[in-house]
Amino acid sequence: MKEAIKKNKKFIIIGLVIIILLLIGLAFAYLTTTLQGDKEYLVRAGTLDLVLEEGNELTLEKQIPLEDSEGMKLDGFNFSIVNNGKIDTDYTIYLDDLPLNEGESRIPDSSIRYSLTRNDETFMTRNMTTMGSNPNRRVDFGTISPDETINYTLKIWIDYDATTEEASGKVFKGKLRVVATQSVGEETSTVLLENIPKENQYDDGTDTFITGEDPNNYIWYSGKLWRAVSVNNEEKTTKLVTQWNISAISYDDNSSAFEGSYMEEWLNDTSVDGFLGNLRDYENFIVTDAVWDATMDDRELGSITRPNGTATVTDAVGLLNTYEYQSSKNKETNSYLNNGLYWWTLTPYDSLYVRYVIDDGLTYLGLPSSFSFGIRPTINLKSDVKIVDGNGTENNPYRLEGDNDTNLNGILLNTRYSGEYITFGTGENNLYRILSHETEGLTKITSDKSLKDSGVWKTMSFGDTTTFSNINTIGTFLNGEYLTSYVGNDYANMIEDSTTWYSGTVGDSVSYKLAKYMDASMARYVTSTESKVGLLRYGELMSGQFESYQNNAYYWLLTIYDDTSLRIVDNYNQVSNFQPSGSWGIRPSLNLKSNVVITGGLGTKENPFTLELE
Repeated sequence: MKEAIKKNKKFIIIGLVIIILLLIGLAFAYLTTTLQGDKEYLVRAGTLDLVLEEGNELTLEKQIPLEDSEGMKLDGFNFSIVNNGKIDTDYTIYLDDLPLNEGESRIPDSSIRYSLTRNDETFMTRNMTTMGSNPNRRVDFGTISPDETINYTLKIWIDYDATTEEASGKVFKGKLRVVATQSVGEETSTVLLENIPKENQYDDGTDTFITGEDPNNYIWYSGKLWRAVSVNNEEKTTKLVTQWNISAISYDDNSSAFEGSYMEEWLNDTSVDGFLGNLRDYENFIVTDAVWDATMDDRELGSITRPNGTATVTDAVGLLNTYEYQSSKNKETNSYLNNGLYWWTLTPYDSLYVRYVIDDGLTYLGLPSSFSFGIRPTINLKSDVKIVDGNGTENNPYRLEGDNDTNLNGILLNTRYSGEYITFGTGENNLYRILSHETEGLTKITSDKSLKDSGVWKTMSFGDTTTFSNINTIGTFLNGEYLTSYVGNDYANMIEDSTTWYSGTVGDSVSYKLAKYMDASMARYVTSTESKVGLLRYGELMSGQFESYQNNAYYWLLTIYDDTSLRIVDNYNQVSNFQPSGSWGIRPSLNLKSNVVITGGLGTKENPFTLELE
């Protein structure tokens, strides 16, 4: 079918018409152009003077599906945003649909690829669905300073994998819309240090650490609850760590060093499976070349001094080292960062062991190849990221500019982010979270916790063997009773009928990637089966624990440990192994269809998304 569409060039036309809408405060200005005549538009409001300058016209006619490498060779559409005013201006660029002419059919976003270059740096090449869905299809956002010019090039092309049915004889017509406002909120570092009492701050001369029993330092970003740990005194960047364990894996095969480890790879993986790759617009929010100090330290908590930089690694995402963990209690041994689970730190004890935190807040020594403890990713927010809402409490965390969506009704769920909460199913088991978009267009979700029956954890055996299928013990339950008694017809209709589930083997001293791939190159998949409902696998996003150990249950993973046992996650978030005849908890995983839309909610635990089929 691909070959047929590539030969049938004359039926594929993409047209792009540009319409500009500049929104400043509460003043609206509607400006339209067909890219003829003047190409400069200006709106003034007070001291704000924002210009959008259009360059060459983007005309894509009689295009055939292209590989990304070929699409990147297109000329693209050039435009610039210029701030001639006297104040910083926040702006967002949207790409909206234009009405089609009679008889025309629209090419779906899933069949269109795009790239965006900003000031000569190409920072994304993605499917258009990742922009969101009309009218919230976001191209880019940021802050532009007085006298600054930001130059863009937008390229779009038909996806190489588009089918005749999706693209033949169809049209895409769009309009650019720029929404500009005066900056709101204050920088994250300023808000935190002004609202945390001075007695709950510890300044070591380099960083100011937040201390206290339970300070108001909660931040919600990209579907996850974080704690603000410290502010760098010079750069004004803010270090965040997730409140809960996002997943659990072994640290490495035989080395305690962070650099080159499985852990470093997992945290900074930009693929559809990776942590960094599932962070929202991370280029705009976090320092991607942060320096992480993973220097070896064999001292006890309470006596650790700032590491000397013997072993530093430059990455976007890291972990907390033991000095940073200790400093959150003002040099003492337990703090608000103790979440009642087991989790890895960044600090090696010696060449054999890595230090990890246990449920009582102390640190122990773990062999990097034999133990699989929880992962609490750590990032550094850029100094210009602003807080625009919230009060820093757990139930009302600070919200960041650019990640504070408030009106998402009608938006496709497949445009949202890993970790966000949704209402799905019935009764006490109706809270779920987004995992990823492993299958393009679909949204993979899992239950927030293991299933319960009348408040009691539901447990069952995996089956007679370590192989998952829709007819083994747990597969029969998931694809039968679970759908009827725990989900219900209205929600079950939203589930994709068949999904691929990977049953890889991850023993000791091997990469977490073997849960899905034949080898670390990720070129070939492991043995898999097709089923409507499955389970989480080892190292997958959201396969951690999201309460302290007293409120958690052991649960099964799909991943095999050896010929006789499977991986399980315990209530402390340590991954171990057990025979399939054992009886453990169940966290269903499934893919929602591409036409599931949001009807309400904010995607937080307190206000999860509600859904319906479009």
